[in-house]
Amino acid sequence: MEKRILDCMEVMQGDITQLEVDAIVNAANTSLLGGGGVDGAIHRAAGPELLAECRTIGGCPTGESKITKGYHLPAKYVIHTVGPVYGGTPRDSQLLSSCYRNSLQLAVEKDVTSIAFPAVSCGVYGYPIKSACKIAVDMTADFLRKNLSVKRVVFVQFSSENYGIYMDYLKKFGKS
Repeated sequence: MEKRILDCMEVMQGDITQLEVDAIVNAANTSLLGGGGVDGAIHRAAGPELLAECRTIGGCPTGESKITKGYHLPAKYVIHTVGPVYGGTPRDSQLLSSCYRNSLQLAVEKDVTSIAFPAVSCGVYGYPIKSACKIAVDMTADFLRKNLSVKRVVFVQFSSENYGIYMDYLKKFGKS
């Protein structure tokens, strides 16, 4: 992986709702009306205005992304993406790749230069973290090769285990 691409990506452990980036990605459900995990945390931190705006969107199909304001978050935008419920099929990886690609495309359309992703589909949706990490990093690197406007992509991991998996994967490419 090229140094320019690696320099745009970083991994951190922490709370995505506290990050000062242009947009954070929400691992949402198809209703976009809140839920558990990172979805619930983002809705709580953004305030009731986020839910009100999400109600006007009409949901989001799996693999796609929608954008809203960030309201009470440090981030200007929330990009909601719906990852697949893991079933071990090739379609799962296609849908998860689409989540990252579509989220990054929305970021470009809104002139977002910094974006943070959680581990999409790795909570209650059961996607294996190592496979999901590879898809997330590889898809992001591929996207960044063609789109120079996004300057910073942060993969925010809540658990130390997931943080370690992302760090190990990026180290394979010389990122430390």
